Amino acid sequence: MSDKRVFLIVLDSFGIGEMADAPQYGDEDVNTLRSVAASSCFHVPHLERLGLFQIDGVADEPVIRGLMTVPEAEVIGRYGRLAERSRGKDTTIGHWEIAGLVSYRPLPTYPQGFPAEILEVFSRRTGRGVLCNLPYSGTQVIQEYGDAHMHTGDLIVYTSADSVFQIAAHEEIVPVEQLYEYCRIARDILQGEHSVGRVIARPFEGPGGGHFVRTPRRHDFSLKPPGVTMLDQLSGAGKSVIAVGKIQDIFAGKGITEHVYTSGNEEGIRRTLEYLDRGFEGLCFVNLVDYDMLYGHRRDVEGYARALTVFDESLPEIMGKMGPEDLLMITADHGCDPAYTKSTDHTREHVPLLMYGKNLKPGNIGTRETFADIGATVLQYFGITPEIAGEPLLPH
Repeated sequence: MSDKRVFLIVLDSFGIGEMADAPQYGDEDVNTLRSVAASSCFHVPHLERLGLFQIDGVADEPVIRGLMTVPEAEVIGRYGRLAERSRGKDTTIGHWEIAGLVSYRPLPTYPQGFPAEILEVFSRRTGRGVLCNLPYSGTQVIQEYGDAHMHTGDLIVYTSADSVFQIAAHEEIVPVEQLYEYCRIARDILQGEHSVGRVIARPFEGPGGGHFVRTPRRHDFSLKPPGVTMLDQLSGAGKSVIAVGKIQDIFAGKGITEHVYTSGNEEGIRRTLEYLDRGFEGLCFVNLVDYDMLYGHRRDVEGYARALTVFDESLPEIMGKMGPEDLLMITADHGCDPAYTKSTDHTREHVPLLMYGKNLKPGNIGTRETFADIGATVLQYFGITPEIAGEPLLPH
């Protein structure tokens, strides 16, 4: 008898249309899928075959209707649209909700920068001053403050619309391990009412004069999930919980039995294929970050579309390696519409859920009220009674 495995892949920021409350989050008429589907680089026949274009609301968009080639009767996946119950639109609470933990209170954000009392303690404990302290584009902030940082050694501290405290430093001025230590200090300080979702190390390099680029040694220091998730229940039941990409950081290691970091989508897909070749019983939880980090925030429609096409091209190999007891689940954690120009932030959107298994009955599961249905479904698949939010989605 083969091992039972679930491969849960998060296409980071791949939203499929605004939620009803999107205007409360500053988002109007946003739709990540619609925006990328307008690109000539967008070609996703395998995602379509799994049911992407049949999901509630998706084919309401003329650009999608013009691409449809697979009739509903030929769809091989189980598919649906998920709403986010949590108050927010960021990576941390999106993933927590996928794992069954709903955040009814939004994580703190700092549109005016961090309060002086936080930065005073941070400077005292690091021995360095602070530059910027405003919401900023990560690529822009190093161009505008990088020279001052190199001259003074002060740290570039900035935030975004998300609940993040980001520290940028040139690798020749602050060695990466030292930057990580500064992030641990910030994580220790940012507690209680200032419990931001993530403290992020943002190392960069370059000769100066505004010619700086980020290096791949970013690292996230996340808040521990404040309740039980499907990861805790799975590992507690003796199942493997394998984290690929930034999943380890998002959950601060809680409930995870093994992890591997990745440099981007290409490595994330390669690692997923390697785990498909390996025997284990449990969950392989994958985050493919490039859609959000490289294309969504940078409002790069063509890049986003190309990256989805590349993932789609990997699906036949992924599905071909699946055993009879394996379940594939593809979803997202929020939106980040690359054609939305009112901001460069995430967008409050529904996300897709596509499920495939060699013994799974295809069909439309409709629109669900919470991402947590994913976590409940994973636990249902392993015969574990959920102690989390959400309703299981597999047919009985």
